Amino acid sequence: MAILVSIQQIKEVLKNIDPVEVIIPLIEEGFVAYSHGRVVVPPIGEMIFEDPPGDAHIKYGYIKGDDYYVVKIASGFYEKTRIGRAMGHGLMLLFSQKNGELVCVLHDEAYLTNIRTAAAGAIAAKYLAPQKVRRVGIIGAGIQGRMQLGYLRFVREFKDVILWGINSQELDAYKRDMAPLGFNIHTTLYREEVASNCNVIVTCTPSKKPLLQVDQIQKGTHITAVGADTPEKQELDAAILKKADRVVVDSISQCLLRGETFHALQQGLVKKENLVELGMVIANKNLRRASEAEITVADLTGVAVQDIQISKAVWKALKEKA
Repeated sequence: MAILVSIQQIKEVLKNIDPVEVIIPLIEEGFVAYSHGRVVVPPIGEMIFEDPPGDAHIKYGYIKGDDYYVVKIASGFYEKTRIGRAMGHGLMLLFSQKNGELVCVLHDEAYLTNIRTAAAGAIAAKYLAPQKVRRVGIIGAGIQGRMQLGYLRFVREFKDVILWGINSQELDAYKRDMAPLGFNIHTTLYREEVASNCNVIVTCTPSKKPLLQVDQIQKGTHITAVGADTPEKQELDAAILKKADRVVVDSISQCLLRGETFHALQQGLVKKENLVELGMVIANKNLRRASEAEITVADLTGVAVQDIQISKAVWKALKEKA
């Protein structure tokens, strides 16, 4: 009989899984396997809701020759935070690749999706961000804004952070949560303040219109965009991707249909042949940032191989604990 694992159990076991030694390397291995054709990932299943606004994704796949395959369902309903409820929900189903049996149900309420997304952001910065980080800019004061900052510290040294949010209440809450981790956090309601002062920027909102404009982006800036995971969402002026020296995506096939790259392609500002997958960047040092003056963009739409890897890590830790 399949084991049902609660969000509380998942969070407890994650305390014993080192992000630097286990989670980040596992997600890296997944990206490399994906970009080298060793992962089967069918097209994303997707539902977009208007009233109230939200979306649900079904992502699934397997690594060839592995022990498991994973089906993940995750949703986000963005007005929930206004009434004090969690924005994300969902679960991950881990099946045996040997006989198709359901091994466990990870009722993570989208927590593992947040973890693997934060890990992917750190990986993008590890290979693309400037070595000397002046300040980190975070666009979006939600859960992902917190997790991206938390994971970014594993790959770059920095203390100073500028955070943009939509109101002073969420900015104050973010600062209250994250300052004890050792960050010097300045908050702002003006996005241009982030762009003009930070050379590493992470955007993590459900915005449907650009939050950063091309004329705001300075030389030497790296941007990781994680919020636009549907065709409707967009956080960056598409011209930023044209201005960039390198545009790296988690999945070329997905980014043809969603994310920042989708909008830039639609406007004829970038070409498919100029896109490079993150897995290739990890595997080939010649594809990484070449100078501190480059502008780089990582467009992360979320690939099922990330769900496969994080599910396996949690299941392995649960078995070792049992």
